[in-house]
Amino acid sequence: MSRRVDDNRSETRRAEELMLRAVGLTGDTYPHPNPRVGAIVLSPDGTVVAERAHAGPGQPHAEVLALTDAGGRAGGGTLVVTLEPCSHHGRTPPCVDAILNANVATVIIGVEDPDLRVSGSGVSQLREAGITVVEGVLPEVVRRADAGYFHHRTTGLPRLTLKMATTIDGQAAAADRTSQWITGEEARADAHRLRARCDAVLIGAGTVRADNPRLDVRIDSYTGPQPRPVIVGGSRPLPVAATVYDRDPLLFLPDGAKPPDGISDVIVAPGPDGVDLTTMLKHLGAMGFVDVLAEGGPTLAGSLLRQRLVDEFVLYLGAKLGAGVGVPAVGGVFETIDAALDVQITAITTLGSDIRIDATPLEAR
Repeated sequence: MSRRVDDNRSETRRAEELMLRAVGLTGDTYPHPNPRVGAIVLSPDGTVVAERAHAGPGQPHAEVLALTDAGGRAGGGTLVVTLEPCSHHGRTPPCVDAILNANVATVIIGVEDPDLRVSGSGVSQLREAGITVVEGVLPEVVRRADAGYFHHRTTGLPRLTLKMATTIDGQAAAADRTSQWITGEEARADAHRLRARCDAVLIGAGTVRADNPRLDVRIDSYTGPQPRPVIVGGSRPLPVAATVYDRDPLLFLPDGAKPPDGISDVIVAPGPDGVDLTTMLKHLGAMGFVDVLAEGGPTLAGSLLRQRLVDEFVLYLGAKLGAGVGVPAVGGVFETIDAALDVQITAITTLGSDIRIDATPLEAR
C-alpha cells in the first residue's frame, strides 16, 4: 500500500505533538537517579486513552502505568514514550514485557536510552516481536528535559550547574559581605525552582561561615524531594554549628581536616590545593547524583571554572549597580583574555526587574 508524502508529513507532525505532550508529563517529576519518562497510549483509532509519567526509583515505569490505565484499549494501538523502554530486570520488571503483553502494534520513541543495560536492546526486542518501532522523534527536546540523566549515563559524572547572582556590574556581595537581596522575589523563586530540579546543592566552607544557608527548596507548592547538601571543606575548621547540619549534609574534606561533631557522612578527597574536585564529582556520580547545583561563593566558583568542571551556568543579574568593588562572583586572578572561558548563551529571561542568563561552555568537559 503506497502512502503519499503529505500523509507522512501529517504522521510526523502528530508524532511530534504527542512527544511534546509526553515530555510535558515529566515536568513535575523527580525520579533521579532514574530518568524522567512520559508515556501516552493511543487506541487503534488514534484516541489518547492513557498518559502517565515515572515518579521515582522502585515505582512502576511510565509505560507500565499508562498501559495499565489503558487496559484492553491498548491492543493494536500505539505507545508514545520519551525514552527507549527498558529491557532488563531492576527494581521493576522490564517495560518491554509489559508492552508485548499489551499487544501494542506501534511504539514511538523519543531517544535511545544511554544506560548500557538498555542502549538499543529494548528497541531490538520490540522489533523482533513484530512491533513497529519509530525512533528519534524530537530527541533533543527529550534530552534537554532531563539533561542530567543523559550526561550522567554517558560520563558517569553528575551534570554540574553553577548558579551565581550578581549586580549588573558583577558584584556578588558588598564589601561588608551583605548580599540580601541582590535579586527580587521573582528571581529568587526561580532559583528555588532551579534548586528543585537538582539532586544536590554544592557549597564551600566559606559560604557556610558567611551565609549559614539551609539549601532547601522553599516554594509553597513544592512537594518533591529536597536536594542533598554537599559541603567542600578546607584546611580551616568548619563552624561547630550551622543550619545546614540538620539536613544530613555530605562533607568532602582534604587530608588532615576534621569534620564538626554530628556530621557522619564524610569523604576524604585530597588534592594539591584542598579537596580534589574531580574526585568529588566521581564520588557523587557513583552515588547516583545526576544533577548537582553549585551555589558556593567565589572560591568554589573560581576553582570549578578554572578546572573546567562546569556544564551549565545560570547567572541572575539583579537590577542593581554596586558602583564599586565588593565581593566578586568568581575568585582568583583573571590574568589574560586568553584565559577566559568561551560560552554559548542559550537563553535570556526577564524575571521582574532582573535577568536570568543561561549559558554552556563551548569547551566540552
